[in-house]
Amino acid sequence: MRIHYLQHVPFEDLGCIASWIESQPASVSSTCFFNGDALPPLEAFDWLIIMGGPMNIYAHTAHPWLIDERFFIRRAIEAGKTVLGICLGAQLIADALGASVYPNAHKEIGWFPIQKDSAAAASKLAAFLPDRLDVFHWHGDTFDLPTGAIRLARSEGCQNQGFIYMQHVVGLQFHIETTPQGVKKLITNCGNELGPGPFIQYEDQLIAGSDRFKSINSAAHRLMDLLAENF
Repeated sequence: MRIHYLQHVPFEDLGCIASWIESQPASVSSTCFFNGDALPPLEAFDWLIIMGGPMNIYAHTAHPWLIDERFFIRRAIEAGKTVLGICLGAQLIADALGASVYPNAHKEIGWFPIQKDSAAAASKLAAFLPDRLDVFHWHGDTFDLPTGAIRLARSEGCQNQGFIYMQHVVGLQFHIETTPQGVKKLITNCGNELGPGPFIQYEDQLIAGSDRFKSINSAAHRLMDLLAENF
């Protein structure tokens, strides 16, 4: 199993997914756009994981590599690669599949519950997610569901919290890979986004509760197991 991941900023890395990879007979490589890394040939990997980032998918002027990344993701999906996108990564997948990405009605930053969609029962990949789970959010944009995709979950603040496409592509608007260290890095680098809003929590609420991190990280590892079974 050869896993390649796309990282947009230094402070949004694989999180707990790194420990899952270390437990597997897998090799891992990366494209760090902030270092100017090149994208690999499709034949160099089996899985593609696309991480988050504070930029919008349509910020092509500031981040011109977004254009190449969009086509790269589309080609990986068409080639049948296992593809997982988280937050910005999910938005990039949705965009690559022709769905619209745009500002959500509210920013969603903090720990808020998501509800599993009844349509998700059609996919065994959705088994990683219980009917309700408090997950970590940090996003201002949202996406329409790509044509042919199954909605995975929704929340009070955002109707499309994830999707499954063709049984080998998963997009998660929410974070389950995040660790306490990852949240602290987000606060350091993006804390200016914290402010008044119905779905924005205070800094101390973001880092409190070790059991919540254990719950979401367990779900992340379960999803990786299911993707491996499906591989």
